[in-house]
Amino acid sequence: MFDQFRNKFPLDDNKWNDYTGCFKRMKVSARTALLKEGDVPKNMFLIEKGCIRVWFNNDGKDVTTQFFFENNMVSSIESFRKGYPSPVTIETIEPCVLWYIHKKDADRIIAEVSELPVFREMILDTVFGRTFEYMKQFFSFIKDTPQQRYLNLIKEKPQVVQRVPQHYIASYLGVSTVHLSRIKSKLAKEK
Repeated sequence: MFDQFRNKFPLDDNKWNDYTGCFKRMKVSARTALLKEGDVPKNMFLIEKGCIRVWFNNDGKDVTTQFFFENNMVSSIESFRKGYPSPVTIETIEPCVLWYIHKKDADRIIAEVSELPVFREMILDTVFGRTFEYMKQFFSFIKDTPQQRYLNLIKEKPQVVQRVPQHYIASYLGVSTVHLSRIKSKLAKEK
């Protein structure tokens, strides 16, 4: 799993082995909650195989905010770093093979590598990348129609449309499953 990332990290073999040795492999079934809303996260996950969604409860209704696939790292980041209760639930959609790292190990690694400029830059790029994705989604809810949000999803994240059940996609787009079906029918007729 980690060999594909090796050339991105300028570490000697001992440090590389130390850091990758902190990750433990696990297999989980679909619809497994890795973190529940309100819990303080103890682990961060790297996806080897499978799909995960992040969602929160809004008056009894699931609102999906993100999807993660192979080679993505996932956690309730702010909660993980600061020890706050998570505002979201992290749940598998498909059976998954995951690698997890405990917070104390992640904190140690981040403290050690953040002293190196190349790693500090990688950490900042990752944080800003996630922030940019949140901003895009937020602005899309303000300025785009549900149909345009769906078209953007097809264009920018086709794996979501291919692998994620429709009711989660509808939740992500902020529409009902019936409305999503209407959008899809309308687009099919226009082709």
